[in-house]
This record gives sequence, structure tokens and C-alpha cells, in this order.
Amino acid sequence: MILARVVGNVVSTVKHPGLNAKAVFTVQPLETDGSDSGESFLAVDHAQSGPGDTVLVLREGNGIRQVIGDSKSPIRCLIVAVVDQIDRVG
Repeated sequence: MILARVVGNVVSTVKHPGLNAKAVFTVQPLETDGSDSGESFLAVDHAQSGPGDTVLVLREGNGIRQVIGDSKSPIRCLIVAVVDQIDRVG
């Protein structure tokens, strides 16, 4: 799982059939202190998130296929949760 922030919408006139009716966002990986960590990437939304939300992104194909319930899903990055709060210990 990767902690990230949703930074923008992706608009497409043509999508793979496995992505129909699914929102795609640009997400920026984050450190636990909220600073950017690495390059942004695209992720399919499964948690009703939106721009500005801090989210958890699953980037493992088999886990994504299990969450989606489709053994042939082309999705590689899936937003699975919206983060309400981060508590750091130490």
C-alpha cells in the first residue's frame, strides 16, 4: 500500500472496457509527514475519493483483482481507502 494524495482527474474519450464507469485520478505518493515522495502516477478510484484527498493505493495486481472481483482486470493501481488521519508514533 502506498500513501498518496489525489492531485487531479483524468479525462479519456476512449477507455479499456475494464475501466468503463470507473474514475481515474492522478495521485502523488506521500511520506507520513505529508511531503511528496517520488513521481505521480495514475490510479483507478474504488473508494469514492476526489482531488485533495489523502488515500491508500494498492499497487499489486492479484490483490486488485481480488478487491474488484474480476480475475482479468487490467487495473494496476487502485485507490482502496480515503485516509482521515495519520498518527505518527515516536
